[in-house]
Amino acid sequence: MLFNKIIGSVFLFGGLLFASFYVSESSKDNKVDAAFSFNTIENKVNGVVVLELFTSQGCSSCPPADVLLEKAKNEYPENVFALSYHVDYWDYIGWADPFSNKNFTVKQSKYNKKLGYRGNYTPELVVNGKEHLVGSNRAKVEGAIKKYAAKDSPNRLMSQQLDRVADKVNFNYKIEGATKGKIIRAVLLLNERTTEVKRGENSHRTLKNSNIVVAEKYLELGENSVVGSITIPKIVKKDEKLILMLLVENDNADITGAVKAAI
Repeated sequence: MLFNKIIGSVFLFGGLLFASFYVSESSKDNKVDAAFSFNTIENKVNGVVVLELFTSQGCSSCPPADVLLEKAKNEYPENVFALSYHVDYWDYIGWADPFSNKNFTVKQSKYNKKLGYRGNYTPELVVNGKEHLVGSNRAKVEGAIKKYAAKDSPNRLMSQQLDRVADKVNFNYKIEGATKGKIIRAVLLLNERTTEVKRGENSHRTLKNSNIVVAEKYLELGENSVVGSITIPKIVKKDEKLILMLLVENDNADITGAVKAAI
């Protein structure tokens, strides 16, 4: 009887492990060539494209998506707003991602519930809060960038004040466009960091992550303006570059405007 219970537990664990790897592993073929470059957007556009990548240093199929996110960030500096959210559900297999956060896993779950997708997967890319796709699929990522860049964004943000004092970033932005029923998501990102992964699926690999989310908070909108601050966490080193992003969201978590600034 005890033996049967042990065998049953082993099979159950194996099934759960396979399920957790399945979607992630399915994107392994979408490799990004180091020389790959996005096709240039030909027409002048005003739309912002917010790319939220849910990734992990413990996921073997995530590095190509990390590379693709960085390329999009660099090749479309005006239109693309790249964010790298490191989830925590890969930590259990041997490598605890230093940037993983259970709140980011919850954020991903809320997106997938909204978008009608059962469960979380990596690498998942959410675009403007409106659709999701495999983050290493360069054709789909490029298509999404062109699609949303060609649309005017309902809200524009202009800096009135932005400064860094000790461990805080203070800001004051004016907002154009309708703001009723909308809120601001303030996000602090680490420009980049390289990590030597010691264990897990990416064991003995050196990974470079870009635009890593290290802090975020939600703020109420004032009379077409937002004033606030965000604390710089201790994980950020003194010489590392930071980026502040402010995203305007409606009551359905669709992103209707964005602005970014190097700190």
